[in-house]
Amino acid sequence: MFGSIEDVKERLTKQNYLINYRAATAVFLAVKLQKPLLIEGPAGVGKTELAKAAAGALDTGLIRLQCYEGLDESKALFEWNYQKQLLRIQANHLTEKTWEETKANIFSEEFFLARPLLQALKAENTVVLLVDELDKSDEEFESFLLEALSDYQVSIPELGTVKARSIPIVVLTSNNYREFSDALKRRCIHLYIDYPSLERELAIVRIKVPEINGILAEKIVEFVQSLRKMVLKKSPSISETLDWARTLVLLGADSLNEELVMNTVNILLKYQQDIKKVEERISGLLPE
Repeated sequence: MFGSIEDVKERLTKQNYLINYRAATAVFLAVKLQKPLLIEGPAGVGKTELAKAAAGALDTGLIRLQCYEGLDESKALFEWNYQKQLLRIQANHLTEKTWEETKANIFSEEFFLARPLLQALKAENTVVLLVDELDKSDEEFESFLLEALSDYQVSIPELGTVKARSIPIVVLTSNNYREFSDALKRRCIHLYIDYPSLERELAIVRIKVPEINGILAEKIVEFVQSLRKMVLKKSPSISETLDWARTLVLLGADSLNEELVMNTVNILLKYQQDIKKVEERISGLLPE
């Protein structure tokens, strides 16, 4: 585990993840206090990557539960292996076993498939459990998750109570699609990750795209930072900055010009109305 806040910063930096002191403090406290870390912020600012980097820094497994509308506890916990159950029923029928004997047999641990939440609880060693985009799930699932993470155990009617063998490091992420309950926030260490400053984003680009030349990296970040000051339907994220940087390196660019930007701006902007706004102001947006 992490020995100090400075240890968090150092080990995550080795994973090519730049983290500031506030975020490192939140990670350290979440691990030491065994509380879920709730990370909120715009899409693409490094919330999921933080969980991945933490798992890498701790040299432990990462188990990811991707949330979506309609996700329920059964899909997060486990599901029965129906094909295997059917084969056992057919085999038992040939040996003339009673239904009671068959039922007791097929509703056992041998016949279920563990899903992310149960995998994390049953893991022999501490793992990082990433519950990604929790805000896309329903309030009912949020309540279930809150209960499960309060005592790090779940009840399965056919199997009884399953307690965590080793308490996982839990990271919850949200793109602010909806508000969470006070109960959830009260039980979590909260961290908000926003778009980075120019200096920080430039450092990220240099780490993630080491082959880029320094001048081009500066121009890219300055341009992206200027886009974020505009009223857009979706501002470019850090991940899109990195995609654009890799694109320009692939194209052999060493500087920015209007033609190059307009031919590749779709890497940064995902809506045509945003692209049109940039087209109208392109000359004023390009860094000198």
